[in-house]
Amino acid sequence: MITTKQRSFLKSLAHDLDPTVYIGKSGVTENIIKEMDTGFECRELVKVKIQEGCDLKPKEVANDIANKLNAEFVQAIGKKFTLYRQSKDRKQIVLPK
Repeated sequence: MITTKQRSFLKSLAHDLDPTVYIGKSGVTENIIKEMDTGFECRELVKVKIQEGCDLKPKEVANDIANKLNAEFVQAIGKKFTLYRQSKDRKQIVLPK
């Protein structure tokens, strides 16, 4: 579980990120889960955009994916949300205490 200070720090890092994963009409597929898992190992912070044709709610999808991938919900703004999970091999982000 991340603290409020850590969440704020991650939000500041995520601000300039472009989405790397897009969820379309098919919803959350196995390929999206794999792509996010790979993203966590490479970047630790993953921003996702839900496309216009998809009726999913960002916070619900974010929490569902976070539970599946053992990640932390950072934020949801509009149709975008950000998740964080520390990489096992490539730790890049040092969270404040």
